[in-house]
Amino acid sequence: MCGSFDLIIVFKEAPHHLSKMTTQDACSFSVMGKPLVLYNIAKLASRKSIDGVLFPEGYTHVANVISASYPSMRVDEYKDKAFISATGDLLELPLNSIIVESSMGDLVADQMMYPWDLLRIMNKVLESEVKTTLISPNATICRSSIISGPCIIEDGTFIDDFCKIKGPIYIGKNSKVGTGSLLRNCMVGSESSIGFNCEIGRSYLAGKNKIAHHNVILDSIIGEGTWMGGYVGTTNVLLNSKNVKYKVGDQLIDTGLHHFGAVIGTNCMIGAGVIVLPGRYIPSNSAIQAGTIVSK
Repeated sequence: MCGSFDLIIVFKEAPHHLSKMTTQDACSFSVMGKPLVLYNIAKLASRKSIDGVLFPEGYTHVANVISASYPSMRVDEYKDKAFISATGDLLELPLNSIIVESSMGDLVADQMMYPWDLLRIMNKVLESEVKTTLISPNATICRSSIISGPCIIEDGTFIDDFCKIKGPIYIGKNSKVGTGSLLRNCMVGSESSIGFNCEIGRSYLAGKNKIAHHNVILDSIIGEGTWMGGYVGTTNVLLNSKNVKYKVGDQLIDTGLHHFGAVIGTNCMIGAGVIVLPGRYIPSNSAIQAGTIVSK
């Protein structure tokens, strides 16, 4: 990203297996409370002036989000990359990538191919972005709760008594954490509600999630607007201690991970007492009957 010209970001489509995780597309994810494209643009803009952003045809909804946040930025669609004129420094960026800071301090694009890539990159983002504790003056942390390690807690968030928040962690705006819950190494989207005596560990909650009491959510991805009854658990380790596998199409893919929980789509309703076995996927808009063991 060096040079005398302003930067032009050329977003491009790239193959991935993330479509089951969202009702839209890979760039509909949020990172640190921002839509993915806005997060990436902000990271790049912190290093260099951006002259414009180009998208493939069909991403008008994403372009509108950018225009609303950056009214003076030129945002256009293109049909063929070959006809883009090089009037500045061009940076091609896959739509399913997240800009992260390397150990050397450089910005690199880390691509999400599979759901577990989101959790891997989430950890990188938390480690690079959440280095100190920043609690909004408009957030409420009850005196008996413990904040351990760096965290970002946004406006309107309420942390009830006897909770432990272990960083690095991000908790979005207007969220609530119930009495006695443990949250560690997570990214919790805005307007989420977590009941009492829950454990949420190394997981991504997209936002507007309603998690009832006594739930254990580990190494999992929970889509926006998903509701869970009490005593729901996402198990994350196989009894044989082998790597967890995840089904993509007709193939079982080795995740390379000993710890990997569930991938749950958007706007799901998960009944009380449901247990989801490692590496299982629940499609968006699903309703799972109470007491079900999700094993397929």
